[in-house]
Amino acid sequence: MRLAYLAAFCGLVVASAAQAQSTDVVRIGILNDQSGLYADFGGKTSADAARMAVEDFGGTVLGKRIEIVSADHQNKPDVAATIARKWFDVDGVSAIADLTNSAVALAVQQIAREKGKVTLAVGPATTRLTNEDCSATGFHWAFDTYSQAVGTARAVVAAGGKSWFILAADYAFGHQMAADLDRVVKESGGTVLGQVRHPTGTMDFSSFLLQAQASKAQVIGLANAGADTVNALKQAGEFGVAAAGQKLAGLVVVISDIHALGLKVANGLLFTTAFYWDRDDASRAWSKKFFDRTGRMPGMVQAGTYSAVLHYLKAMQAAGSADGKAVADKMRQLPIADFFAKGQLRSDGRMMHDMYLVEVKSPAESKGAWDYYKVLRTIPAQDAAQPLSASKCPLAK
Repeated sequence: MRLAYLAAFCGLVVASAAQAQSTDVVRIGILNDQSGLYADFGGKTSADAARMAVEDFGGTVLGKRIEIVSADHQNKPDVAATIARKWFDVDGVSAIADLTNSAVALAVQQIAREKGKVTLAVGPATTRLTNEDCSATGFHWAFDTYSQAVGTARAVVAAGGKSWFILAADYAFGHQMAADLDRVVKESGGTVLGQVRHPTGTMDFSSFLLQAQASKAQVIGLANAGADTVNALKQAGEFGVAAAGQKLAGLVVVISDIHALGLKVANGLLFTTAFYWDRDDASRAWSKKFFDRTGRMPGMVQAGTYSAVLHYLKAMQAAGSADGKAVADKMRQLPIADFFAKGQLRSDGRMMHDMYLVEVKSPAESKGAWDYYKVLRTIPAQDAAQPLSASKCPLAK
Protein backbone atom coordinates (compact mmCIF):
# COMPACT_ATOMS: atom_id res chain seq x y z
CA MET A 1 0.00 0.00 0.00
CA ARG A 2 2.80 2.36 0.99
CA LEU A 3 4.70 1.58 -2.22
CA ALA A 4 1.61 2.20 -4.30
CA TYR A 5 1.10 5.57 -2.56
CA LEU A 6 4.73 6.51 -3.10
CA ALA A 7 4.57 5.60 -6.76
CA ALA A 8 1.41 7.64 -7.21
CA PHE A 9 2.97 10.61 -5.40
CA CYS A 10 6.13 10.45 -7.51
CA GLY A 11 4.01 10.29 -10.63
CA LEU A 12 2.11 13.35 -9.53
CA VAL A 13 5.35 15.28 -8.90
CA VAL A 14 6.73 14.29 -12.31
CA ALA A 15 3.45 15.25 -13.98
CA SER A 16 3.41 18.58 -12.12
CA ALA A 17 7.01 19.26 -13.15
CA ALA A 18 6.27 18.43 -16.78
CA GLN A 19 3.22 20.68 -16.71
CA ALA A 20 5.21 23.55 -15.18
CA GLN A 21 7.99 23.15 -17.73
CA SER A 22 5.58 23.03 -20.68
CA THR A 23 3.45 26.05 -19.87
CA ASP A 24 3.72 29.16 -21.99
CA VAL A 25 5.30 31.12 -19.14
CA VAL A 26 8.85 32.27 -18.49
CA ARG A 27 9.31 32.39 -14.73
CA ILE A 28 12.05 34.36 -12.96
CA GLY A 29 12.53 33.95 -9.22
CA ILE A 30 13.55 36.66 -6.77
CA LEU A 31 15.12 34.90 -3.80
CA ASN A 32 16.29 37.04 -0.88
CA ASP A 33 15.84 37.98 2.75
CA GLN A 34 12.34 39.40 3.21
CA SER A 35 12.00 39.25 7.00
CA GLY A 36 15.46 39.44 8.58
CA LEU A 37 18.45 41.75 8.86
CA TYR A 38 18.70 42.25 5.06
CA ALA A 39 14.98 42.77 4.43
CA ASP A 40 15.51 46.44 3.49
CA PHE A 41 18.66 45.67 1.51
CA GLY A 42 16.70 44.18 -1.38
CA GLY A 43 13.72 42.35 0.07
CA LYS A 44 10.24 42.50 -1.38
CA THR A 45 11.03 45.70 -3.25
CA SER A 46 13.59 43.79 -5.36
CA ALA A 47 10.63 41.79 -6.65
CA ASP A 48 8.89 45.09 -7.41
CA ALA A 49 11.96 46.19 -9.39
CA ALA A 50 11.97 42.90 -11.30
CA ARG A 51 8.28 43.33 -12.17
CA MET A 52 9.06 46.84 -13.44
CA ALA A 53 11.71 45.31 -15.72
CA VAL A 54 9.16 42.81 -17.05
CA GLU A 55 6.62 45.59 -17.68
CA ASP A 56 9.20 47.77 -19.45
CA PHE A 57 10.25 44.81 -21.59
CA GLY A 58 6.65 44.34 -22.69
CA GLY A 59 5.47 41.45 -20.54
CA THR A 60 6.26 38.64 -22.99
CA VAL A 61 9.38 36.99 -24.45
CA LEU A 62 9.54 34.41 -27.23
CA GLY A 63 5.75 34.53 -27.33
CA LYS A 64 5.47 33.56 -23.64
CA ARG A 65 4.14 35.54 -20.69
CA ILE A 66 6.81 36.54 -18.14
CA GLU A 67 6.07 35.93 -14.48
CA ILE A 68 8.02 36.98 -11.37
CA VAL A 69 7.87 34.71 -8.32
CA SER A 70 9.56 35.52 -5.02
CA ALA A 71 10.46 33.86 -1.73
CA ASP A 72 12.23 34.51 1.57
CA HIS A 73 15.35 32.39 2.09
CA GLN A 74 15.62 33.54 5.74
CA ASN A 75 19.42 33.79 5.30
CA LYS A 76 19.62 29.99 5.44
CA PRO A 77 21.48 28.22 2.61
CA ASP A 78 19.53 24.98 3.17
CA VAL A 79 16.20 26.82 2.90
CA ALA A 80 17.42 28.62 -0.21
CA ALA A 81 18.59 25.36 -1.77
CA THR A 82 15.22 23.71 -1.18
CA ILE A 83 13.36 26.63 -2.76
CA ALA A 84 15.75 26.77 -5.72
CA ARG A 85 15.42 23.04 -6.45
CA LYS A 86 11.62 23.23 -6.35
CA TRP A 87 11.60 26.33 -8.54
CA PHE A 88 13.87 24.70 -11.13
CA ASP A 89 12.45 21.16 -11.05
CA VAL A 90 8.75 21.72 -10.42
CA ASP A 91 7.81 25.36 -11.09
CA GLY A 92 9.71 25.91 -14.33
CA VAL A 93 11.79 28.85 -13.09
CA SER A 94 14.58 29.58 -15.57
CA ALA A 95 16.59 32.16 -13.59
CA ILE A 96 16.95 33.33 -9.99
CA ALA A 97 17.92 36.91 -9.14
CA ASP A 98 19.03 39.06 -6.19
CA LEU A 99 20.25 36.30 -3.80
CA THR A 100 21.28 38.70 -1.03
CA ASN A 101 23.53 36.76 1.39
CA SER A 102 26.80 35.31 0.14
CA ALA A 103 26.39 31.83 1.61
CA VAL A 104 22.95 31.55 0.02
CA ALA A 105 24.20 32.79 -3.35
CA LEU A 106 27.03 30.25 -3.42
CA ALA A 107 24.62 27.39 -2.66
CA VAL A 108 22.06 28.44 -5.27
CA GLN A 109 24.65 29.16 -7.96
CA GLN A 110 26.00 25.62 -7.52
CA ILE A 111 22.53 24.12 -8.00
CA ALA A 112 21.84 26.34 -11.01
CA ARG A 113 25.17 25.39 -12.58
CA GLU A 114 24.30 21.69 -12.30
CA LYS A 115 20.90 22.27 -13.90
CA GLY A 116 21.99 24.73 -16.60
CA LYS A 117 19.94 27.57 -15.10
CA VAL A 118 20.90 31.24 -14.78
CA THR A 119 21.68 33.10 -11.54
CA LEU A 120 21.74 36.89 -11.36
CA ALA A 121 23.48 37.70 -8.07
CA VAL A 122 22.87 41.33 -7.13
CA GLY A 123 22.79 41.55 -3.32
CA PRO A 124 25.62 39.19 -2.25
CA ALA A 125 29.20 40.45 -2.04
CA THR A 126 31.58 37.49 -2.03
CA THR A 127 34.06 37.44 -4.92
CA ARG A 128 33.94 33.63 -4.83
CA LEU A 129 30.93 33.87 -7.17
CA THR A 130 33.26 34.92 -9.99
CA ASN A 131 36.41 33.20 -8.71
CA GLU A 132 36.75 29.59 -7.55
CA ASP A 133 32.96 29.05 -7.54
CA CYS A 134 32.22 30.72 -10.88
CA SER A 135 29.62 29.35 -13.27
CA ALA A 136 29.06 29.56 -17.02
CA THR A 137 25.45 30.54 -16.24
CA GLY A 138 26.17 32.65 -13.14
CA PHE A 139 26.54 36.44 -13.05
CA HIS A 140 27.51 38.96 -10.37
CA TRP A 141 25.90 42.31 -11.01
CA ALA A 142 26.17 45.25 -8.64
CA PHE A 143 29.16 45.06 -6.29
CA ASP A 144 31.49 42.68 -4.49
CA THR A 145 33.93 42.73 -1.60
CA TYR A 146 36.72 43.87 -3.94
CA SER A 147 34.83 46.90 -5.28
CA GLN A 148 33.74 48.00 -1.81
CA ALA A 149 37.18 47.63 -0.24
CA VAL A 150 39.09 49.26 -3.09
CA GLY A 151 36.80 52.25 -3.52
CA THR A 152 36.45 53.16 0.13
CA ALA A 153 39.79 52.12 1.64
CA ARG A 154 41.98 53.75 -0.99
CA ALA A 155 40.12 57.04 -0.65
CA VAL A 156 40.20 57.05 3.16
CA VAL A 157 43.89 56.10 3.35
CA ALA A 158 44.75 58.77 0.77
CA ALA A 159 42.90 61.32 2.89
CA GLY A 160 45.03 60.47 5.93
CA GLY A 161 43.15 57.55 7.51
CA LYS A 162 46.21 55.31 7.80
CA SER A 163 45.39 53.07 10.78
CA TRP A 164 42.33 50.79 10.73
CA PHE A 165 40.37 48.44 12.95
CA ILE A 166 37.98 46.03 11.20
CA LEU A 167 34.59 45.01 12.58
CA ALA A 168 33.37 42.09 10.45
CA ALA A 169 30.26 39.91 10.19
CA ASP A 170 31.14 36.31 11.04
CA TYR A 171 30.23 34.47 7.82
CA ALA A 172 31.50 34.13 4.24
CA PHE A 173 30.76 37.71 3.18
CA GLY A 174 32.30 39.32 6.28
CA HIS A 175 35.39 37.12 6.14
CA GLN A 176 36.01 37.95 2.47
CA MET A 177 35.29 41.65 2.96
CA ALA A 178 37.68 41.84 5.92
CA ALA A 179 40.41 40.05 3.93
CA ASP A 180 39.98 42.39 0.95
CA LEU A 181 39.91 45.45 3.21
CA ASP A 182 43.05 44.33 5.06
CA ARG A 183 44.87 43.84 1.76
CA VAL A 184 43.81 47.15 0.20
CA VAL A 185 44.61 49.20 3.33
CA LYS A 186 48.11 47.74 3.48
CA GLU A 187 48.67 48.08 -0.28
CA SER A 188 47.62 51.74 0.02
CA GLY A 189 50.19 52.43 2.74
CA GLY A 190 48.02 51.96 5.82
CA THR A 191 48.05 49.50 8.72
CA VAL A 192 45.39 47.28 10.30
CA LEU A 193 45.70 47.35 14.09
CA GLY A 194 43.12 44.67 14.81
CA GLN A 195 39.99 42.82 13.76
CA VAL A 196 36.97 41.37 15.54
CA ARG A 197 34.08 39.29 14.18
CA HIS A 198 30.49 39.59 15.36
CA PRO A 199 27.54 37.21 14.91
CA THR A 200 25.04 38.25 12.25
CA GLY A 201 21.88 39.79 13.64
CA THR A 202 23.50 40.82 16.92
CA MET A 203 21.78 43.66 18.75
CA ASP A 204 24.65 44.55 21.08
CA PHE A 205 27.86 45.86 19.53
CA SER A 206 29.23 47.32 22.77
CA SER A 207 32.07 44.84 23.33
CA PHE A 208 33.14 45.03 19.68
CA LEU A 209 33.09 48.83 19.64
CA LEU A 210 35.06 48.97 22.90
CA GLN A 211 37.78 46.87 21.26
CA ALA A 212 37.77 49.20 18.26
CA GLN A 213 38.04 52.25 20.52
CA ALA A 214 40.83 50.68 22.57
CA SER A 215 42.87 50.07 19.40
CA LYS A 216 43.17 53.87 18.87
CA ALA A 217 42.78 53.25 15.13
CA GLN A 218 41.93 56.33 13.09
CA VAL A 219 39.29 54.42 11.10
CA ILE A 220 36.83 51.68 12.03
CA GLY A 221 35.87 49.70 8.94
CA LEU A 222 32.46 48.02 9.08
CA ALA A 223 32.64 44.81 7.06
CA ASN A 224 28.95 44.03 7.53
CA ALA A 225 25.63 45.02 5.96
CA GLY A 226 21.93 45.62 6.47
CA ALA A 227 20.64 45.85 10.03
CA ASP A 228 24.10 44.94 11.34
CA THR A 229 25.56 48.10 9.80
CA VAL A 230 22.65 50.23 11.01
CA ASN A 231 22.92 48.93 14.58
CA ALA A 232 26.71 49.25 14.65
CA LEU A 233 26.53 52.87 13.48
CA LYS A 234 23.75 53.76 15.92
CA GLN A 235 25.67 52.34 18.85
CA ALA A 236 28.90 53.96 17.67
CA GLY A 237 27.03 57.26 17.88
CA GLU A 238 25.88 56.45 21.41
CA PHE A 239 29.49 55.59 22.36
CA GLY A 240 30.71 58.89 20.93
CA VAL A 241 33.14 57.15 18.56
CA ALA A 242 33.16 59.91 15.93
CA ALA A 243 33.09 62.66 18.55
CA ALA A 244 36.25 61.17 20.05
CA GLY A 245 38.03 61.43 16.71
CA GLN A 246 37.69 58.00 15.12
CA LYS A 247 36.16 57.86 11.65
CA LEU A 248 33.67 55.21 10.55
CA ALA A 249 33.83 53.70 7.07
CA GLY A 250 30.94 51.57 5.84
CA LEU A 251 31.86 48.86 3.38
CA VAL A 252 28.41 47.80 2.20
CA VAL A 253 25.86 50.56 2.73
CA VAL A 254 22.57 51.10 0.92
CA ILE A 255 20.32 54.14 0.97
CA SER A 256 17.72 52.51 3.22
CA ASP A 257 20.47 52.24 5.88
CA ILE A 258 20.99 56.00 5.78
CA HIS A 259 17.24 56.58 5.85
CA ALA A 260 16.98 54.41 8.98
CA LEU A 261 19.91 56.12 10.68
CA GLY A 262 19.08 59.73 9.85
CA LEU A 263 21.62 62.30 8.74
CA LYS A 264 22.50 63.39 12.28
CA VAL A 265 24.01 59.95 12.88
CA ALA A 266 25.20 59.06 9.38
CA ASN A 267 26.61 62.37 8.10
CA GLY A 268 30.22 62.16 6.98
CA LEU A 269 30.11 58.39 6.42
CA LEU A 270 32.16 57.37 3.38
CA PHE A 271 31.38 54.33 1.25
CA THR A 272 31.28 52.99 -2.30
CA THR A 273 28.02 52.38 -4.15
CA ALA A 274 27.00 51.08 -7.56
CA PHE A 275 24.02 53.42 -7.83
CA TYR A 276 22.53 56.66 -6.55
CA TRP A 277 19.00 57.62 -7.54
CA ASP A 278 19.90 61.33 -7.96
CA ARG A 279 22.90 60.76 -10.23
CA ASP A 280 21.37 61.85 -13.56
CA ASP A 281 18.08 62.33 -15.41
CA ALA A 282 17.67 58.64 -16.25
CA SER A 283 18.27 57.45 -12.68
CA ARG A 284 15.89 60.11 -11.34
CA ALA A 285 13.13 59.20 -13.79
CA TRP A 286 13.22 55.47 -13.00
CA SER A 287 13.57 56.09 -9.27
CA LYS A 288 10.46 58.27 -9.26
CA LYS A 289 8.49 55.38 -10.77
CA PHE A 290 9.93 53.06 -8.15
CA PHE A 291 9.05 55.52 -5.38
CA ASP A 292 5.48 55.85 -6.64
CA ARG A 293 5.19 52.07 -6.52
CA THR A 294 6.92 51.33 -3.21
CA GLY A 295 6.99 54.55 -1.18
CA ARG A 296 10.81 54.59 -0.96
CA MET A 297 13.78 55.37 -3.15
CA PRO A 298 15.74 52.45 -4.61
CA GLY A 299 19.18 51.38 -3.50
CA MET A 300 21.78 49.63 -5.61
CA VAL A 301 20.24 46.20 -5.01
CA GLN A 302 16.75 47.09 -6.29
CA ALA A 303 18.17 49.06 -9.24
CA GLY A 304 20.65 46.27 -10.00
CA THR A 305 17.91 43.63 -9.90
CA TYR A 306 15.93 45.60 -12.50
CA SER A 307 19.03 45.86 -14.69
CA ALA A 308 19.91 42.17 -14.39
CA VAL A 309 16.40 40.92 -15.12
CA LEU A 310 16.00 43.28 -18.09
CA HIS A 311 19.32 42.19 -19.59
CA TYR A 312 18.42 38.53 -19.09
CA LEU A 313 15.17 39.04 -21.00
CA LYS A 314 16.92 40.95 -23.81
CA ALA A 315 19.43 38.12 -24.13
CA MET A 316 16.70 35.47 -24.21
CA GLN A 317 14.93 37.36 -26.98
CA ALA A 318 18.18 37.75 -28.94
CA ALA A 319 19.15 34.10 -28.43
CA GLY A 320 15.72 32.91 -29.57
CA SER A 321 15.82 30.33 -26.82
CA ALA A 322 15.19 29.95 -23.08
CA ASP A 323 18.06 27.47 -22.73
CA GLY A 324 20.24 28.67 -19.87
CA LYS A 325 23.60 28.23 -21.61
CA ALA A 326 22.40 29.89 -24.81
CA VAL A 327 20.97 32.85 -22.89
CA ALA A 328 24.12 33.17 -20.75
CA ASP A 329 26.33 33.24 -23.85
CA LYS A 330 24.16 35.96 -25.37
CA MET A 331 24.23 37.93 -22.10
CA ARG A 332 28.03 38.11 -22.33
CA GLN A 333 27.84 39.27 -25.95
CA LEU A 334 25.31 42.07 -25.50
CA PRO A 335 26.34 45.41 -23.96
CA ILE A 336 24.43 46.66 -20.93
CA ALA A 337 23.07 50.18 -21.16
CA ASP A 338 20.34 51.34 -18.79
CA PHE A 339 19.78 53.86 -16.00
CA PHE A 340 21.66 51.60 -13.56
CA ALA A 341 24.91 51.32 -15.50
CA LYS A 342 26.65 51.03 -18.81
CA GLY A 343 28.74 47.91 -18.81
CA GLN A 344 29.65 44.48 -20.10
CA LEU A 345 29.75 40.97 -18.65
CA ARG A 346 33.18 39.37 -18.43
CA SER A 347 33.96 35.71 -19.05
CA ASP A 348 33.98 35.07 -15.29
CA GLY A 349 30.45 36.49 -14.93
CA ARG A 350 31.38 39.83 -13.33
CA MET A 351 29.40 42.80 -14.64
CA MET A 352 31.94 45.52 -15.37
CA HIS A 353 30.65 49.02 -14.60
CA ASP A 354 31.69 52.21 -12.84
CA MET A 355 31.24 52.63 -9.09
CA TYR A 356 30.89 55.81 -7.02
CA LEU A 357 32.61 57.00 -3.85
CA VAL A 358 30.03 58.95 -1.85
CA GLU A 359 29.84 60.83 1.43
CA VAL A 360 26.64 61.21 3.45
CA LYS A 361 25.44 64.81 3.62
CA SER A 362 24.95 66.75 6.81
CA PRO A 363 21.37 67.73 7.73
CA ALA A 364 22.14 71.28 6.58
CA GLU A 365 23.33 70.09 3.16
CA SER A 366 20.30 67.90 2.45
CA LYS A 367 17.40 69.43 0.56
CA GLY A 368 14.89 66.86 1.80
CA ALA A 369 14.05 63.20 2.27
CA TRP A 370 16.33 60.82 0.32
CA ASP A 371 18.73 63.65 -0.65
CA TYR A 372 21.56 61.92 1.19
CA TYR A 373 24.72 61.51 -0.89
CA LYS A 374 27.49 63.69 -2.24
CA VAL A 375 29.21 61.86 -5.10
CA LEU A 376 32.90 62.52 -4.53
CA ARG A 377 34.31 60.65 -7.50
CA THR A 378 33.65 57.99 -10.11
CA ILE A 379 35.66 54.78 -9.82
CA PRO A 380 36.25 53.38 -13.33
CA ALA A 381 35.07 49.84 -13.97
CA GLN A 382 38.59 48.50 -14.48
CA ASP A 383 39.57 49.77 -11.02
CA ALA A 384 36.38 48.60 -9.29
CA ALA A 385 36.72 44.92 -10.20
CA GLN A 386 39.45 42.39 -9.51
CA PRO A 387 41.68 42.09 -12.61
CA LEU A 388 40.69 39.14 -14.76
CA SER A 389 44.32 38.05 -14.75
CA ALA A 390 44.04 37.46 -10.98
CA SER A 391 40.85 35.41 -11.25
CA LYS A 392 40.68 31.80 -10.05
CA CYS A 393 37.72 31.13 -12.37
CA PRO A 394 38.44 28.44 -14.99
CA LEU A 395 36.29 30.40 -17.47
CA ALA A 396 38.75 33.30 -17.29
CA LYS A 397 41.62 31.14 -18.54
